[in-house]
Amino acid sequence: MINPLPPRRFIPMKQFATDYPVLLIDNQAPIRELHNCVSERLNAALKYLHLMACTSLPDYAENDVNTVTEIARILLQDVRDVFSVIEQRGFEVPK
Repeated sequence: MINPLPPRRFIPMKQFATDYPVLLIDNQAPIRELHNCVSERLNAALKYLHLMACTSLPDYAENDVNTVTEIARILLQDVRDVFSVIEQRGFEVPK
């Protein structure tokens, strides 16, 4: 019988800029710390998008809009990745 490999402690975050994962999530970090990380990024993205929604679009070039969109995408991708670790930990059956 082959024993399965133990779960990896550090899970790579999704990224599009590199072929090798450089940002990792510690899946054994305290839930409160994971939540704080998610909360910080989600609140930053929401405040940023709110600021942009209150700004007149003709004031900015198309490149600026693409930059805003990319920043929001990166922040929300981070949130999604950390949330997946929180969900996995939250649904584990206690030993």
